[in-house]
Amino acid sequence: MKFILGKKIEMTQVWKDGNTVGVTKVEVGPCTVVQVKNDKKDGYTAVQVGYGVKKEKNIKKPQIGHFKGLDNFRYLKEFRVKNEEVTLKRGDRFDISSFEVGDAINFSAVSKGKGFQGVVKRHGFAGQIKTHGTKDQVRMPGSIGATGPAHVFKGTRMGGRMGGDQVTFNGGEIIDIDVEKNILYIKGGVPGARNTLVSFNAPGEIKVLSEETSEKEEDKKTEDTPANLEQKKEEDVSDKKKVEEKKEEVVNK
Repeated sequence: MKFILGKKIEMTQVWKDGNTVGVTKVEVGPCTVVQVKNDKKDGYTAVQVGYGVKKEKNIKKPQIGHFKGLDNFRYLKEFRVKNEEVTLKRGDRFDISSFEVGDAINFSAVSKGKGFQGVVKRHGFAGQIKTHGTKDQVRMPGSIGATGPAHVFKGTRMGGRMGGDQVTFNGGEIIDIDVEKNILYIKGGVPGARNTLVSFNAPGEIKVLSEETSEKEEDKKTEDTPANLEQKKEEDVSDKKKVEEKKEEVVNK
């Protein structure tokens, strides 16, 4: 089984076979294996994955020990695997290259929280008729049971808190992949608001990144940091000033 973590960006549409298909853009990986759990020590087999680097300066001491030798990750997620499927070790990195267009993929995320909602929105009730004196009772639930038991049965569909639940969808499809930007285009909608953490899993094997590729990725990250960009701007400005000074010296001579 292959898996990865990412964050939801937005919904859009792409062209496929002459038709437009609604898709969800999800930025995934790269992820790092933080811990590999086994039956003997932990009672079950799982791979703990870290995603997203924390920017906070103050990190709790247990986390410092847990992340020793690795980055300080913002998200941690475990994926249950079988004993024979454990081929990863602590420190291994993997990214979007493990997935291909057309893969059947499963994903889960926390849905949008909508607060307290009535039965029409929460359960899809049709409501009451709009004539014959219903007045302000159009969206009311109506009768909630017989008077004999003298109480409301558990599980009765009524108004209440809606959303904010863990939602899992099996049988999704990858429509397109942008390898340079680490973006998966998933057919249809993915639960959650923008920037929601989404976990993916699909049948197949994970391709572990080699040391060379991981070093190249780190170099790209360091090149794109704001401090480096400002330094480049300052260097460009200083180079322009030097060129102008040389021109003035030539003109004065």
